[in-house]
Amino acid sequence: MKLGRYAAAAAIGALCAAPAMAADKTLTISVYAFAQDEFKELVYDPFEEICGCELVVETGNSVERMSKIEANKENPVIDMAVMSVHDALALSRKGLLQKIDTSKLSNYGDLFDIAKDPLGNGEAVGYTVYATSIVYRADKVDIQSWADLLDPELAGYVSLPDITTNQGPGTLWMIGKAIGDDDLSLEGPMKLVGEKADDIATFYLRSSQLAQLVQQEEVWAAPVGRFAWSRFRDNGLDMKWAEPEEGQFGDMNVMIMPAGIPAENAELALQFMDFWLSHDIQLALAEALIDSPVNDTVEVSAEAAEGLTVGADLINSLVFMDPGVILDNRDAWLETWNSTVVR
Repeated sequence: MKLGRYAAAAAIGALCAAPAMAADKTLTISVYAFAQDEFKELVYDPFEEICGCELVVETGNSVERMSKIEANKENPVIDMAVMSVHDALALSRKGLLQKIDTSKLSNYGDLFDIAKDPLGNGEAVGYTVYATSIVYRADKVDIQSWADLLDPELAGYVSLPDITTNQGPGTLWMIGKAIGDDDLSLEGPMKLVGEKADDIATFYLRSSQLAQLVQQEEVWAAPVGRFAWSRFRDNGLDMKWAEPEEGQFGDMNVMIMPAGIPAENAELALQFMDFWLSHDIQLALAEALIDSPVNDTVEVSAEAAEGLTVGADLINSLVFMDPGVILDNRDAWLETWNSTVVR
């Protein structure tokens, strides 16, 4: 049975027996605006009870978060933030992050290997992972390969993510793999998509936009992140999640600490990270269908698993694009996209 919110909160209550820190401590975090009511109940309030501190939560998109960290690099106003792995690498390259002392993360050893050091320099730790695959109308088509997205059978009823979305480059890479061209310039698959552009119903920017098109039966198949699967699974149509022969694309969100924050804030940030990565918190967030866990000790209910990316076998099979490749190529990708696809 799915763990309800109040049951989940009760399950982590035992963690609140830890010694409290001084009540005048303040930790400022910057996070996505998604599911903040649930985060407050399952993560923020219980942590404040443990630390005896005030947790100041700022929300916004990644661009705003990154800009604020850079603008205040001489006097940081954020102690800990979460973002995509390639956005974290962009900050790292500017010298705006500090190394995370993983010896102070008691749950670090329980993480999947991919989450332990996703930047390769000790400046980030993954906290959630997700797969991207293809959702499709099983009563209309059968999807066995990423190349099936460009099959004439789907002409006029397929949507692809725009190149500027998190799913855009990965989708093109997987289409490239399916046609025997996995060069990271993505020129081959973009050329093919450009040739088939008249068959694409739309290049979507948001999963909510895509969900509406599917509900209106204007789209039968499209790549989406697993975090959005419930929008499609429960829409009353015969929807399936594809397991293409080339595999599923993987992505991750990470925790970071800006360089230059006071030592006492860094200690509190590490305590908060460790709390978030614990078995009970990762389980509570998973059962609430908020984040797929990276703590390998977490076993979610069968019901919750339907909406998540869970299990060592699946996670270890995901195909990840190096975040450095994304940063180094996204301007060129956009230029090629504009000249090849958006004509």
